[in-house]
Amino acid sequence: MAWVILIVSGALEAVWASALAASNGFKKLWPSVLFAMSMCVSMAGLAVAMTSIPTGTAYAVWVGMGAVLTAVWAMITKKERATVARVLLLAGLVACVVGIKVVS
Repeated sequence: MAWVILIVSGALEAVWASALAASNGFKKLWPSVLFAMSMCVSMAGLAVAMTSIPTGTAYAVWVGMGAVLTAVWAMITKKERATVARVLLLAGLVACVVGIKVVS
C-alpha cells in the first residue's frame, strides 16, 4: 500500500508544480489554491509512504515521478518542446525510478 501512496503522491507533485507555474507568482487564485492543496496532500502521502519505504528510495521515486510527469505535461500542453533528446532523457529517468523500485 505504501508504494501506491507514494505513486499517487509523486503524481500530485507534478500537479502542484504545474499549478505553481500557472499561479503566476501566486497572482491567480485557483491555480494557487490547487498548488496549496495538492502540495499538502503530496507531502502527507510522502510522509506516510516513508514509514514503510526507506527515505532515500521514497524521496528518489517521488521526485523522479514528479519531474517526469511535470515535463511530460509541459510537452503535452506545448509549454516546452518535445525533442528526441528530452524524451530519451526522461525515459532514462523513468528507467532509473523503476530500477530503484526493483532493487528496494
